[in-house]
Amino acid sequence: MFERIKEDIQSVFHRDPAARTTFEVLTNYPGLQAIWWHRVSHKLWKANWKWLARTLSTLARWLTGVEIHPGATLGRRFFIDHGMGVVIGETAEIGDDVTLYHGVTLGGTSWQSGKRHPTLEDGVVVGAGAKVLGPIRIGKGAKVGSNSVVVKDVPPEATVVGIPGRIVTVKTADAETSHRDRIAKKYGFDAYAVSPDNPDPVANAIGRMLDHVHLLDTKVEELCKAVNEVGGNVCTDALPSIDLDEFDGLANSTESHAKLDDFDPKI
Repeated sequence: MFERIKEDIQSVFHRDPAARTTFEVLTNYPGLQAIWWHRVSHKLWKANWKWLARTLSTLARWLTGVEIHPGATLGRRFFIDHGMGVVIGETAEIGDDVTLYHGVTLGGTSWQSGKRHPTLEDGVVVGAGAKVLGPIRIGKGAKVGSNSVVVKDVPPEATVVGIPGRIVTVKTADAETSHRDRIAKKYGFDAYAVSPDNPDPVANAIGRMLDHVHLLDTKVEELCKAVNEVGGNVCTDALPSIDLDEFDGLANSTESHAKLDDFDPKI
C-alpha cells in the first residue's frame, strides 16, 4: 500500500511542475486524494459492501470535487490534475499512467446493464472539459483535446478534438517519415515534413501534393530512361531546387493575394 502511495506522489511530480514538496502534494491535490478514497471504496464494492462503498464515494466527492464510482477500475500512476468536476462511471476502465484534467467525464450512453463506460489504455491524456462517452476504447498513448466529445474508438497515439471528436493526428510510421525526408532533400525543400504529424490542413495538403509530384517525377524518370535506351536524348536537365526565401516576398505581394482569391478549391 505504501509503495503505491509513493508511486502516486512521484507521478504528480513527473506531470505537474507546480508540485514542490511531498507535504504539499499530500494536502493540496484533491485528485490524488480522490484516487486513494476510491481504492478503499473499490475494495468494499468488490467485497459486496455496495451501500458502504457508494456512501464512501459520495463522501469523497464532497471533500474532493471528484466523483469516481466504486465499481470503476483504475490503473497505476493515474493522475487527476486539479480534479474539480471529474466524473468516472461504474464500468470505466483506466490503464497505467493516464492523466485526466478537470471537468472530464467518462460517462455512459445507455441505461442497459453491462459495459457502459469507456476504456482508457495506458498513457492516455484527456484534456479539461472533455466528455468520453459509451463503451468505447481510447488507444494507448492517445490524446483527447479539451472540451471534445468522443463517442467512437480512438486508435493508439492519435489526437482527437472537436464535437463530435474527430482524429486530427495519427502517429506517422518511421518508414513513412524517412521516405518523406528523402523527398524533401531531393527537391531542396527542407521545411517539408519537419513535423510529419502536423495537424495544419495546409501543411498536410502541401505534403500530399509533393508526394504526388514525387510519384509523377518517378514515372517521368522511368519513361526518360526507356527513351534513352532506344537512342533518344531526353531528360538531361537536373531538377531545380526550391528557395524558401522566394516565398517571403510572394506572400506579401498584392498580386499573390489576387491569385489566391481566384483559386478554386474544387480543382
